[in-house]
Amino acid sequence: MAYLFQPDYVRYACSCGSLKPISRIYFCRHCLKIRCGYCVAHEVDSHYCPNCMENLPSSEVRLKKNKCSNCFDCPCCFQTLTIRAGHAPIRPAAVSTGEDVKITPKKVYYLCCSLCRWSSRDAGIPDQYVATGGWPEQENPQASRINALIDFHKILASRERQQQERKKFDSKRTSLQFEKFGLTSAMARKRAGLPVVSETKGQQVDFSHPSIASENVEELDESIFTEPVDITKITTLEQRLQHPEVQAEKINELRPQHKKFLAKRSQRCRACEHNVSKPEFSPQSIKFKIQLAAFYHVPEIRIVTFQPLQVGKTSELLLKFCNPTQHQTRIILLPFYTETTATTTSASGEREELKHENMQLGCESPNLLPSAVRQMMVTEDPKPIKIIPSASIELPASPLILPARDDAAEYDDTVDTYNFQDDPKLVIWRKGNKAVLKLQIMPYDPEKGKEDEPVIVGFVMQYGYVNTIATLEHKTPQKIDLKVKLFLTLDKLCGKI
Repeated sequence: MAYLFQPDYVRYACSCGSLKPISRIYFCRHCLKIRCGYCVAHEVDSHYCPNCMENLPSSEVRLKKNKCSNCFDCPCCFQTLTIRAGHAPIRPAAVSTGEDVKITPKKVYYLCCSLCRWSSRDAGIPDQYVATGGWPEQENPQASRINALIDFHKILASRERQQQERKKFDSKRTSLQFEKFGLTSAMARKRAGLPVVSETKGQQVDFSHPSIASENVEELDESIFTEPVDITKITTLEQRLQHPEVQAEKINELRPQHKKFLAKRSQRCRACEHNVSKPEFSPQSIKFKIQLAAFYHVPEIRIVTFQPLQVGKTSELLLKFCNPTQHQTRIILLPFYTETTATTTSASGEREELKHENMQLGCESPNLLPSAVRQMMVTEDPKPIKIIPSASIELPASPLILPARDDAAEYDDTVDTYNFQDDPKLVIWRKGNKAVLKLQIMPYDPEKGKEDEPVIVGFVMQYGYVNTIATLEHKTPQKIDLKVKLFLTLDKLCGKI
């Protein structure tokens, strides 16, 4: 799985027009389209601590200010602090008297970082006699003002709700109705048990201590210009922003910070409103109930190697194709400008993009049942892809057949039983559900100012997909041909012939 963290050499075009690697996109089985992080709605399922795995509802997380009360982060390197056990020092008075020689030191606990060796003793925090913690927290110097602002905004919110409720209540009609019987609206509300609305409640309430900007700035201390600066004793900008309410200037003023809660999220397709990713509710579980990642449904392409690139010279490019599904698929490589864009050449010889169509158009098979594909609820125009390939590629005319994925075949050294009549000049290696193709590319002459940019190759991949949603509806699985646009980022040019 190390390739997931490598640079984006192979990028897939999402249905919205953005380019993402296969490890960062999803595949909706209902829309039959590729979805990236911008095409899905993110929903928070639960909050949990990444250290102690404590699972809390959203109401308690809000009260705890999204911080765990038992786990701490190092203020220097931001790693998780561990609780270490030690012994409390013996008082000198007890040793000098010599009354009880067999004094057993008490066991104490303190926080320590296993990476940078920072400890709570360095900051002057007293040790605790229990392992559960209880370390004193640093008070916020602006706590009183923050609480006053929160109370002030709560008053404003309550007044806005009262004004909205008052609009629903027709005062003119009510006053005439009750004045006929000698009752005012205030008396009628009092008899009905409703709160009496006073005339002063609608007035605006001013904050008692507003913030006033001042042009006077405190002068710097003269010691800054006279005394030498020790960088090892001054906090960095990242360390100060980690604790914004205090922003300690010296290392010995840093205090451990409570570890923040993480959220388990569910991703939902914005078009059909079906989940593409949903984790398990249990906080100890790292599995997913629904995990429709693209590398489980879309064929994966990797760059094996390529020859040095030169303008006007043909170079060999080896691509590895992998079928992740449980069904046999057929892959056809199409030119980049055949169906997606129409190009013309302007007077200056530059290629202009005239038309951009979404390649994820859903079903290409006329035999697909209409109930197998849901109608889109949200339609958005895709963003135009401004990347233009800088090299031509010679695509094969024959399709590539990849068998279904077999986990046991990866550890089997026997010869494959599949009898595919492959062209040896095209398919140079095959094993299981993987195959390596040899293609020919030729870089274009780069424009002025773009000589140092890497060479980009683009083409369209058409692959066969078996719709598994039809099996849930007790129907025969439908075979569909889908298309996706790909961009391969290669190395820079080595020169010209």
